Amino acid sequence: MTIRTLANGRAHCLYALFAGSMVLVVSVAGAQSLPKGYPAKPIRIVVPFAAGGPVDVVGRNLIQRLTVSMGQPFVLDNRGGNGSALGAEIVAKSPADGYTWLLNTGSQTSIAAFNENVPFDAIRDFSPVTMAARNFGQVLIVHPSVPAKSVKELIALAKARPGKLNYASAGIGNITYIAAEMMKVAAGVQILDIQYKGTGPATSDLLGGHVDMLFSPTQTCLQLIQTGRVRALAMTGASRWKMLPEVPTMQEAGFKDYDLVGWFGIWLPAGAAPELVARIQGEVVRALADVDLKKRFDEVGLEGVGMPADAFAKFAAQDAVAMRELARKIGLASK
Repeated sequence: MTIRTLANGRAHCLYALFAGSMVLVVSVAGAQSLPKGYPAKPIRIVVPFAAGGPVDVVGRNLIQRLTVSMGQPFVLDNRGGNGSALGAEIVAKSPADGYTWLLNTGSQTSIAAFNENVPFDAIRDFSPVTMAARNFGQVLIVHPSVPAKSVKELIALAKARPGKLNYASAGIGNITYIAAEMMKVAAGVQILDIQYKGTGPATSDLLGGHVDMLFSPTQTCLQLIQTGRVRALAMTGASRWKMLPEVPTMQEAGFKDYDLVGWFGIWLPAGAAPELVARIQGEVVRALADVDLKKRFDEVGLEGVGMPADAFAKFAAQDAVAMRELARKIGLASK
């Protein structure tokens, strides 16, 4: 089975920009003067998913360091709905004064390609700050009751029971949705999409046996796999993950060129001052340099990035184009 899509190009684009980003970090973060008096009050970080998901893992680890370095408390505001569009819209309509941030996944640039009901422009209505982190791919996990111990067996089961199996997703355009739809199209199977306001509630229903499978972020499923509460069938990245060395990749399972990894970015509303963007990007870079944070990220399959704003803006624009092409190729493009 071959799935030659822009997802592969998306990953390559990420790696190329990441490779040069750390060289630029110091100069960008240090070149701008700090906005006078900022921050003078608590900062809200909007997470456009329900609590308990992978974005929370990134956000909570960051704000522990940012609270100290910036001298103000941070609040994670979970606003799940419409595949992340609800929370992102809140930020888009907020003042660009640095007191409302958006912490989102790649859904920020992919959702409009799959969902026509997005009330904002992901590029025009936001000021990109930084790609904070990336993971090593999603993990295809199934409930133990599903009689499949490999992707091959899962596909055979889906073909034998067309439309009877289902998968959980965090909404149209989210990586949990894209990963599953890529598999479905390549294999030619019917698997129903059950949508949630985030990976947290999706995982809860998987554990309860209410859904059959989920392409889960590494951050939220490792312990569940290790304790046998779910079964891992494959990784979506191009290489195996060191914490689950026995789990093959989708490519190894027969899906040629299947390569999909997740990333996490920070945005401000459009019109944010360059000095403000530089200050926040620099603070995030300093937080990512913390030894304990690096260790925690490594344990759950995350890697800090700290991409400069200009490189991140370029990546986001390219990713939005790539996701539209991917949606078109697999027949799921929004109108």
